[in-house]
Amino acid sequence: MRRRAHLRLVTSFEAEDATLTAVLGAEDLAEELGLDPHARVTCGWHRCWLHQCVASPDHVIPVTGHRWCRPCGSPLEVFVDETTAQLFCPTCGTRTPDTAANRQVVRACRTSIAAARAQ
Repeated sequence: MRRRAHLRLVTSFEAEDATLTAVLGAEDLAEELGLDPHARVTCGWHRCWLHQCVASPDHVIPVTGHRWCRPCGSPLEVFVDETTAQLFCPTCGTRTPDTAANRQVVRACRTSIAAARAQ
């Protein structure tokens, strides 16, 4: 029997939010076609809006610098409010270390917040 990779279980949280389900599906497909996984506004791993889970240790990627403080080599803390996300290094005190990867995290979170609120 041929495997159906495009089929997956929908979580109960996704079933409640039609917009989230649609955006997750669209970004899953777009990622297969070449979308940078770090440009998503939903989380393909946690199956939710990015801003809802970006504080998870799963989103710290030292190799690419996402949620990572290069000067002191520590994971960054994330604070999400109603309009944006801020990154903070608990070790050296740097507020939103200015790297392309960290700017991308903040930008994706802002877009995620706006998309979730637009429902």
